[in-house]
Amino acid sequence: MQQRIIGNSGLRSSALGLGCMGMSEFYGATDEAQSLATLEAALDAGVTLFDTADAYGFGHNEQLLGRFLRGRRQQALVATKCGLAREPGAYARRIDNSPAYIRQACEASLVRLGVETIDLYYLHRLNLETPLEESMGALAQLVQEGKIRAVGLCEVSATTLLRAATIHPVAAVQSEYSLWSREPEQGVLDACRQVGASFVAYSPLGRGFLTGAIGATASLDEGDFRQMNPRFAPDNLQYNLAIVEMLRQLAISKHCTPAQLALAWLLAQGENIIAIPGTKRIAYLQDNLGALQVTLSTAELALIGAAFPPGIAAGARYTDEGMKGVDV
Repeated sequence: MQQRIIGNSGLRSSALGLGCMGMSEFYGATDEAQSLATLEAALDAGVTLFDTADAYGFGHNEQLLGRFLRGRRQQALVATKCGLAREPGAYARRIDNSPAYIRQACEASLVRLGVETIDLYYLHRLNLETPLEESMGALAQLVQEGKIRAVGLCEVSATTLLRAATIHPVAAVQSEYSLWSREPEQGVLDACRQVGASFVAYSPLGRGFLTGAIGATASLDEGDFRQMNPRFAPDNLQYNLAIVEMLRQLAISKHCTPAQLALAWLLAQGENIIAIPGTKRIAYLQDNLGALQVTLSTAELALIGAAFPPGIAAGARYTDEGMKGVDV
């Protein structure tokens, strides 16, 4: 398994981590036995970074990961998040970056995960009403107390990252990044390099769309949040299917799957980039890991980049509610 250092933390991670969110909600029906088997298969394959959040399944996702980690803690890096609060059964959210909330959330996550220290702790979204100095100060205090090892930020702008890094080292920035969501290239990737932070790409397969497995929203399970996502709306979906077809044709020429090509392209964007494709199925996990065997030349990277320019996808990344706390 390829290894990459997480920013200035000294923590070493597999180049491909595993996003655990879908094991608890958002992507249709869940199956704990299947999810635990997938976690086991990932660890056996050399995946060491497991990404969750207190908001995923209202704590269920952390509890599930905690069950898996019993007896395996030394083999895994645990990343979780705080600051995005939701009510059970609702997608609506509020953003809380107050020091009191950060501490309370951290303590609760430690209990659910069953660990003494969280390796990478992210501020999930940004609330501009709370001074950044206060939020970063609270995270720094948790580092000093040994409750967390490294600080991360999610969906922040380059300006916010540069400012935050003057208060306390930021080990990683996590944001959506893929062939159909290239916004991080507009300054954030450069800022990460400037402050010595890793960039952790979530939804590197466009919420599964870039795999080519989704042809229509009718094929999605009831309750799948993609039913509400603008890029999966009927008019946008028909346009976006052409993106997948281009990717499929390029993958054929490389004798790999669309998912493997998309992940290989992403990892090639910089040695400080780690991707965390999410899945709850072993077959998809194995397909994703095949990306590590795909080598792209400079010419091929340029060809792929030109075929999928920034802004190519039709529709916004999220609904207005989903964009709350995204620092643009």
